[in-house]
Amino acid sequence: MRVAIAGAGAVGRSIARELIDNGHDVLLIDKDPNALKPERVANAEWLLADSCELSSLEEARLDRCDVVIAATGDDKANLVTSLLAKTEFGVPRTVGRVNHPNNEWLFTEAWGVDVNVSTPRIMSALVEEAVTVGDLVRLFTFRRGNANLVEMTLPENSPYVGKPAGLIPFPENCSLVTILRDGQVYTPEAEQPVEAGDELLFVVSADVEQELESLLAPVQH
Repeated sequence: MRVAIAGAGAVGRSIARELIDNGHDVLLIDKDPNALKPERVANAEWLLADSCELSSLEEARLDRCDVVIAATGDDKANLVTSLLAKTEFGVPRTVGRVNHPNNEWLFTEAWGVDVNVSTPRIMSALVEEAVTVGDLVRLFTFRRGNANLVEMTLPENSPYVGKPAGLIPFPENCSLVTILRDGQVYTPEAEQPVEAGDELLFVVSADVEQELESLLAPVQH
């Protein structure tokens, strides 16, 4: 897979290293000459260019990329890069870094962003996931499907403790995808029971999240 990353700072370089280690071809783009440090990611391609300019993206041959990651420290630049990548070059997948939480609402398909990554949102979700029991914690939003990846730690007073997953009347547009228990990953087959303290991961439509909470943790909700 060929991936172009706009922004060759610490974030962009870290992403590049991970992708290269996983066998992908990576192009790092930055308009600041001081940011171009090929020795730090030796196996990447490097391009001194402004990712907000169409001519620069043509030089980068974005039409050959499978994914474009807009990872600069400027939200405006990340939005413009994503929009150009999607509308002018038809890049199949775009990922936009959100630097300021107040701008998160802009990072949608309307601006060519398939997936937005907000560090404050991720950090707050991880904190909630670690300390809450009986509440849904939204971990990730799938923009195109209007669905979310959510997690719930099943409380002891749930009416479904000890019941097989197949007997739980989950709402429509909701799928239990994984059960995490004692450091192990369990496939949620119909006969697999759920236990108090299990971390349950769901892909669920946003409009039934409250219904799911009330089903599994009625005392709390």
